[in-house]
Amino acid sequence: MNMVEHVPILEAKNLEVKRGGTILLNIPSLSIGKGEILALIGPNGAGKTTFLQTLSYLLQPFQGEIFFRGKKVETHISVLEYRRKLAMVFQDPLLFDTTVFNNVASGLKIRGMKKKEMEARVIEQLDRFGMSHLSHRSAKTLSGGEAQRASLARAFAIQPEILLLDEPFASLDPPTRESLIEDLEPILYRTRTTAIFATHDRLEALSFSDRIAVMNNGMIQQIGSPEEVMNHPIDEFVASFVGVETILTGKVIKKNAGTFFASIEGQEIEAAGDAHLGETVFLCIRPENVTLSTQFHREATSARNVFTGRILKIAPLGPYQKVQLGCGFPLVAYVTNHSLEELSLTEGKEVRASFKATAIHVVRKGESWKGF
Repeated sequence: MNMVEHVPILEAKNLEVKRGGTILLNIPSLSIGKGEILALIGPNGAGKTTFLQTLSYLLQPFQGEIFFRGKKVETHISVLEYRRKLAMVFQDPLLFDTTVFNNVASGLKIRGMKKKEMEARVIEQLDRFGMSHLSHRSAKTLSGGEAQRASLARAFAIQPEILLLDEPFASLDPPTRESLIEDLEPILYRTRTTAIFATHDRLEALSFSDRIAVMNNGMIQQIGSPEEVMNHPIDEFVASFVGVETILTGKVIKKNAGTFFASIEGQEIEAAGDAHLGETVFLCIRPENVTLSTQFHREATSARNVFTGRILKIAPLGPYQKVQLGCGFPLVAYVTNHSLEELSLTEGKEVRASFKATAIHVVRKGESWKGF
């Protein structure tokens, strides 16, 4: 994860976009630090793309002010000068009908860079994104993943201070997306490039950002650290969008062969996998993998994690009942209607909750999401 400076590199104040009397974007204030990775998440039509296009001056007119390094765009710095500090990558790669090399070089040619320096810059970026062997290939023959790598190489070739990414991984298959994320994240870290990326994948945002902004109806509903947004949603919309799965933040305190223990709110949870001592991890537990019992003596079970909890709320959810528990940490379980009656589960009742170490999906902070 990038080292974030507290001095803002980009600020937006009172941004508003209207079309036909309808407000498409309404952002009273947003400040982004140098080196920060900000994820914009939200459903289709939430305003993520509109926000990115407004920040890049691709969508005009709009009301409000944008500041780059404290300088007001259009007043103290020209739009052209500001836009030359940015690069934008779209969901569908927009490549010219020429070679990969020429595509990556296109931004440098526009800037009038000398040939030798330009060639060195392009070769550096092609190598960085594993595209050197495709340098002279026609961009029209590239696969989706290769085309997106070419787009990213072109963006980084101009050495942008801010990179805007509009769902760049959405159309890629899972292995290709995973590979690209694994390559992109350390590049952002090494170059200390500020990045704002839109995504509808909350776990992608969880593992790939310093802050998350949840958008809906052109507004930011909540913004904060991944832990804050995922674990403490501000309203029902945010809660419904980020999902009901339990996501716990912990620190690795000890390791065994094939498992590790993380400290969560003073309690220890064992998870399958590998992590470093002292590392921060997110433990994602699906509700259907949590078993509830009213028997408090130690039963024969293969579950490594057993906790006593109190039922905080029970809500119907289709063929299931969603049971929210307080075990010293929040935990959600699904039970059938039959089990609800059989166990006589009611709000306020104490139960025993258990789940296997292998049932926990581990997201290591700063590493790519491997998928549920």
